[in-house]
Amino acid sequence: MIPGRVFRWVALAVLVGCGTRDRLTFPSENPGDGAGPITEITRPATHDTAVTEGDLLIIQGRTYDQDGVDTVYAAVGGVSQGFAPILGQGKDTVDFALQLSTIGNSGATVIVQIFGVDLLGQQGAIVSRQIHIE
Repeated sequence: MIPGRVFRWVALAVLVGCGTRDRLTFPSENPGDGAGPITEITRPATHDTAVTEGDLLIIQGRTYDQDGVDTVYAAVGGVSQGFAPILGQGKDTVDFALQLSTIGNSGATVIVQIFGVDLLGQQGAIVSRQIHIE
């Protein structure tokens, strides 16, 4: 008879304890901020720039995103030059400096377009510079 009473008390204690215990929750995936990375070109500072053939031309800037930058892409039009994608490796800010050749390109108008993609696959807005080689 005593083992039966003990069993009932233990069962009652477990049931009462279950009502006050926190329920299991599972984390949901991070939806991110809903926007792609922001890219800024700091050099050249103006959208329309002229340089002399043979001058050193460097396109500088940064791409940043709180969700982490996966890759930065740069497309060049008007000359036969390109750049490999820059791997962000999840960093929140990726600085870049791309050297563009002006030798042999007198009279060309070069369009440089750069954008980033975050770790969630969201593409940021494209920023561009137009460069006239004289």
